[in-house]
Amino acid sequence: MSQNKEQKIIMWFEELQKEDIPLVGGKCANLGEMLSAGIPVPPGFAVTAYAYKKFIEDAKIAEKIYDILEETIKDPKDPKQYEEASKKIRALIESTPMPKYIEEEIVKAYRELSKKVGLKEVFVAVRSSATAEDLPGASFAGQQDTYLNIRGEKELLESVRKCWSSLFTPRAIFYRTEKGFRHERVLISVAVQKMVNSRSAGVMFTLHPVTGDRSKIVIESVWGLGEAIVSGAVTPDHFEVDK
Repeated sequence: MSQNKEQKIIMWFEELQKEDIPLVGGKCANLGEMLSAGIPVPPGFAVTAYAYKKFIEDAKIAEKIYDILEETIKDPKDPKQYEEASKKIRALIESTPMPKYIEEEIVKAYRELSKKVGLKEVFVAVRSSATAEDLPGASFAGQQDTYLNIRGEKELLESVRKCWSSLFTPRAIFYRTEKGFRHERVLISVAVQKMVNSRSAGVMFTLHPVTGDRSKIVIESVWGLGEAIVSGAVTPDHFEVDK
């Protein structure tokens, strides 16, 4: 089993556990943990980090990416150079065709997900899950992109490629450089998950995120989708609950 687990293009959330962070990143692995704990998580699957790695290797763009970084960022303190490098790399990734076998696996999983929930083409959230997310001393959370309300195979494949390319936003490149992470060591997986028709959504912290007080639960919420909080577009309602 282990040999092909490392080489899977698609893994369903049900198959995932914490140990799979190197394969599918923190976000997907934790969704798997929540499912096995019996928490109602909307169904979905991960496009593995291996798929991304095969894409840049098969398409022969891995070297090009690292060359662009080297040639463009001469002064690590100049934000313009990061923007320039990001623009070139993202254009390269988004214009490079995905290998057929990866496309087919993603489409097959999407059809299966649609069938599971009884829809012809289910609306999904397509979310980046970097394989080096939230390590002690480094947090990559929020540096890569999320696409909501994606529907249909063509849109899904495009969004997956955009998530891959978001591994090279100016902020992500700068952060890795700053933290001394080698760019080729950080890979990206993509979570594809059924959209929820949410009346309201939010973030819950099991301790006070500012004071560290463990006797409190802090909830921040908004009407509609939680993306508005996470992206900082809206000031949420704030609740503090005593445990």
